[in-house]
Amino acid sequence: MSAAFAFDLLLVTLLLLAALRALTTPRLGQSLLAFVVFGLLMALAWVRLDAPDIALAEAAVGAGLSGVLLFDAWRALCGEPADEAPTAERMR
Repeated sequence: MSAAFAFDLLLVTLLLLAALRALTTPRLGQSLLAFVVFGLLMALAWVRLDAPDIALAEAAVGAGLSGVLLFDAWRALCGEPADEAPTAERMR
């Protein structure tokens, strides 16, 4: 077995584990983190498939922008104490 084949096999295994973890984890924060890890691993898979343009787009949009937006939405929805009403300044 060549080193490249072993790396590809490891990459596929990690992709499947990250996807499974993102779908089955009961905690939202861990699920979002697994989603970001999946996006980064998918970008690496695109590099291995000799598609650097798609890999760059996947890293920027799939892991970067989507991850930041999801974590920000999670913080906005769940990060504030329940007894404290949101103010107009925090809504901006």
